[in-house]
Amino acid sequence: MTPTQFTFSAGFALALTGLAFHRHHLLSALLCLEAMMLSLFVALSIWTLQSGSIGFATGPLILLAFSACEASAGLSLLVATARTHGSDRLNTLNLLKC
Repeated sequence: MTPTQFTFSAGFALALTGLAFHRHHLLSALLCLEAMMLSLFVALSIWTLQSGSIGFATGPLILLAFSACEASAGLSLLVATARTHGSDRLNTLNLLKC
């Protein structure tokens, strides 16, 4: 494993552990998800550059587009949750109340 691969694997693992263990606020969970997507984007971009193939060049752009859509949907959920419940703490949310 090259140092570059180790760096992005460690970044993804760190974001995953942050998502698993520090789920107190919705904003921190969304930031961990965004860090995971960013590390995947950079790793996929570097892999595309190292392979030198033009056919793989659209993969990182599609991943970046999905990441932007995920971020906007998460931000809208954060705003809606803060308006209806008064905070973004995950333990105050009851998913059974619709």
